[in-house]
Amino acid sequence: MKKKTESIRTGTFRSGLGSGPATPTGGMVAASGPWDDYGHSTKGDHHYSCYGEEESKNDSSPSPSIISTKSGRASYQEHKKNKFSKNGGLSPEPSRKANRGSTFRRGIGAGGSFSYLLIHDDYRPLMDELKDTYRRKIRPLETTYNFEGFHSAPLTDIDIESKPIVLLLGQYSTGKTTFIRHLIDTEYPGSYVGVEPTTDRFVAVMNGTEPRVIPGNAAAVSNEFPFRGLNKFGQSFLTRFQVSQCPSPLLENMTLIDTPGILAGTKQRIDRGYDFTKTIEWFAERADLILLFFDSHKLDISDEFKSSIYALKGQEEKVRVILNKSDMVNQQQLMRVYGALMWSLGKVIQTPEVMRVYLGSFWLHRPPNAFDDCRALLDAEQADLLRDLRDLPRNAAIRKVNEIVKRARQAKVHAYIIGHLKKEMPAVFGKTSKQQELIRDLDKEFLKIQQLYKIPEGDFPNVEKFRQSLRAYKFESFCKIKEPILAVVEEALSVDLPKLMRRFPQGNPHLEQAQRNPFLIPEVSPVSWSGSSHGEIPPSYWHFSSVDKAKSTPVFRSLRPIEGRINGSAAKPYLMSLGLSTDILAKVWTLADWDANGYLDENEFAVAMHLIRAVESGGEAILPETLPRTMIPHAF
Repeated sequence: MKKKTESIRTGTFRSGLGSGPATPTGGMVAASGPWDDYGHSTKGDHHYSCYGEEESKNDSSPSPSIISTKSGRASYQEHKKNKFSKNGGLSPEPSRKANRGSTFRRGIGAGGSFSYLLIHDDYRPLMDELKDTYRRKIRPLETTYNFEGFHSAPLTDIDIESKPIVLLLGQYSTGKTTFIRHLIDTEYPGSYVGVEPTTDRFVAVMNGTEPRVIPGNAAAVSNEFPFRGLNKFGQSFLTRFQVSQCPSPLLENMTLIDTPGILAGTKQRIDRGYDFTKTIEWFAERADLILLFFDSHKLDISDEFKSSIYALKGQEEKVRVILNKSDMVNQQQLMRVYGALMWSLGKVIQTPEVMRVYLGSFWLHRPPNAFDDCRALLDAEQADLLRDLRDLPRNAAIRKVNEIVKRARQAKVHAYIIGHLKKEMPAVFGKTSKQQELIRDLDKEFLKIQQLYKIPEGDFPNVEKFRQSLRAYKFESFCKIKEPILAVVEEALSVDLPKLMRRFPQGNPHLEQAQRNPFLIPEVSPVSWSGSSHGEIPPSYWHFSSVDKAKSTPVFRSLRPIEGRINGSAAKPYLMSLGLSTDILAKVWTLADWDANGYLDENEFAVAMHLIRAVESGGEAILPETLPRTMIPHAF
């Protein structure tokens, strides 16, 4: 995680705020340098802004990173010193075809790939074990006590293996569809942007080899997509649902759910033909991140929007708020708008914790009347939001375990409720009146169950919703409490799932010594490093700003990094081809791997090549005993 943060700060991250198209080796070109302090691209003779406009600019020299730090300024000096090419030296000229006529080049999809696999090979056995634990120990409890009738359908393997889902909610014309186009840097099939209510259906935006639309009925019966549970909402909903596929690096690692703009008024709500709130609840349960969109000129919360927010109860840790189009007001007005938004949310969000609110402005083409006095703030907020999105794929496997644990606890409490209601029913006479009494006094029954089985109050479902669901059943058909089934679930919660969590790789997968530093020979004690720390090389050489990443980055990409890193096995053939002894290469690797995790990321590999060039110029004695702090980005 430390390396990811470092690469973000220098503006050289692979899945960042923008860069060039894919390289022939399958990696994505880094976005290092060609952005000024306001997030403008300085590629070629055009000035591309993170807000989408194109401005004339003759000076093609690269500028500091969008995030202004010491290392960003050092990176700028590095670019000036090396006199990179017209487009910044690292990125090819942006493809006009990819833009589809737009000058906008700030989407994540345009900027290097999310290089994280959804389920890394190190996680694959653990995910298989998670599916097996759910099938054998948790799902039988759900089917026995009809968990599906009160909550949600049993999970399938595709549900557990699915990519992270990001759900976008908001009233009409708050910028949800434009935000998706901002991220993937293209229009997805069936998208339309306008000031009027445009998106009239739920759209799952997913990755595909070519742009195409899959109707809702076909998507809901396909084993390829995690949407089989939508069949319970019927034909009226499925005709308003579709899967839109298009090729995008971002969509390789997550699915975006675009939703219809939430309207004000009873007529629009009733005429949908399906229960919008229940549909939102279904998607929210499966989402990894929920984004609530507000417009700086549209802070009101309609009744349907309020119901949708209430449907997110229990998913609060996933919710983030975006105040979009924040550059349409000046700094003083933005402060007032932000305060008004927090006041409105405080009346709707039923939690004492403060919800994270991002200020953003995700235009395809920035309007001419936009204000610039908060540009630095908006850029920093936008970077934080995109960082949250980048973290989703990396944490996907652990999040799946978390969701299974939540579901198992919910199913266990549900079983106790159903079993208790069955036990309270008379054997022969007065069944109907007793059932009505139990439904009427359900809150009291919940209290009895809580005290009897020592269940935390927060684990119980909403009383009113559960009472409404109970009216569709006859209590005499319920199952009694079966202790063996509950014991198996308790074993999964207390033994199997905690054991599974302990086996998750901590930070990095375990590497054998040959993979960590392929040049160390275990039988031979390490050579003492007695060389001069600086030799006759000028002090400026031992500064990260002097590292020539323009030469090292293409080599690093050709080694096919995984998650933005390479191990010793991947790097050894190339490093051995440089003609240096294994002792020297062992020293170089140890110095460059400053976090000692056995991997080299793009910056560490660049430092390794920098040290190798020093050895080629001045011999082994030129290597320092320890890597100077000035060679580590952000450490000085």
